Amino acid sequence: MTDTGTSAPGVSSRALNRAPGLVVAAPRSGSGKTTVVLGLLRALSRSGLMVQPMKCGPDYIDPGFHAAASGRTGCNLDGWAMRPALLDGIVEEASAASDLIVCEALMGLFDGVAVAGATDDGSSAGIAARTGWPVLLVLDISGQSQSAGAVAAGFAAFRRDVHVGGVILNKVASERHRMLAEQGVAAAGLTVVGALPRRADLVLPERHLGLVQAEEIGELDIMLDKLADFVAEHCDLEAVCALARPATAAAASGVGILPPGQRIAVARDAAFSFLYPHLLSAWRSAGAEIVPFSPLADEGPDLAADVAWLPGGYPELHAGKLAGNAAFLNGLRAFAQRRPVHGECGGFMTLGTSIVDAGGTSHAMVGLLELETSFAARRMSLGYRRAVLLEDGLLGRKGASLRGHEFHYATIVRAAGEPLFEGSDGSGAPLGPLGLRSGLVSGSFFHVIDAG
Repeated sequence: MTDTGTSAPGVSSRALNRAPGLVVAAPRSGSGKTTVVLGLLRALSRSGLMVQPMKCGPDYIDPGFHAAASGRTGCNLDGWAMRPALLDGIVEEASAASDLIVCEALMGLFDGVAVAGATDDGSSAGIAARTGWPVLLVLDISGQSQSAGAVAAGFAAFRRDVHVGGVILNKVASERHRMLAEQGVAAAGLTVVGALPRRADLVLPERHLGLVQAEEIGELDIMLDKLADFVAEHCDLEAVCALARPATAAAASGVGILPPGQRIAVARDAAFSFLYPHLLSAWRSAGAEIVPFSPLADEGPDLAADVAWLPGGYPELHAGKLAGNAAFLNGLRAFAQRRPVHGECGGFMTLGTSIVDAGGTSHAMVGLLELETSFAARRMSLGYRRAVLLEDGLLGRKGASLRGHEFHYATIVRAAGEPLFEGSDGSGAPLGPLGLRSGLVSGSFFHVIDAG
């Protein structure tokens, strides 16, 4: 069945008007950004606004929650991995179809892969500077009060091209605690637009790659409504909206990664869900047809497709089921005899011979690549990647450069075959050969974001 659903903001159209936007950021991870963003998205959407969620950086889990909270497909903005024209094009199209843009930062506001202030440092501050969107700073004030003002003042002064518009205090212990912290923020010349008390019950479940996927939480809507009620009760939503400003970046229609085929069979279910929305949007804009299939439902790719694509996800959590789904396994094997197949991260592991789960049990996989991976002894691999193709393939011609991201806990037990890429990290340090290719089949742990 052809996927004809609403696409994410893409890279093709030009906007006549721009919706205002803001970046919700914090000094560090764990400060409460996601709580604030999800609460704002649901509360403002319930009020009738068309709120477009965005995420700074390469995270592919948060946008799923953003979509559930807002009813609109979330998308990523990445100052390191995206060419400026692509980034600006995503912003431009989103601005044309929304009343408000709420962009969640990654890690701390100024955290990136290069010296702060570089145009492509990969930080949320870089996105705020490029777009001109004000920052709504979320401060976890547990263990401090007036000192929150000094933190806010430091953030406001750190980069002249980044404007901190307002502050939300989080983990407020009492009315006196709120009053003292607000006095400190006011002394720094900033305005508090919300103060969230401590709420241990409003916590989303997590897994080793961050939050559990949105589609795995059975009562997610109930949780999102609770977050919306919580944020609406303790924040001035009108003041928050008043902080937002239209993007100042030049209008652009960036060209994304070209589609690998005219008709693309894409695995899509709880095991394979990590495919960046801007890629799908770019493929559709170029005239490609996306045909989803579910390996967990024992479906193989459409044999009429030109290429099969297995995104990342959590196949290790479903390895036993996948190993027994003969229609999926045999269908993909048959497809690979005459058409290209590519796997990213979880899809890469599934194309291998076996996956060892966290309990040490080995599960046979498709066997199109000589690759055995294991979660029995987890080791984190995380960071930006630049990858240069070693041969012509569905990702481009030999020598073509791609930018993307790698984040997984799997280890390679055995691998044999020809490498797919020559890789380096975000700082340019060489990583050597990456991925594998065999005949029409290729894969790697690398999630492609844009051309290099």
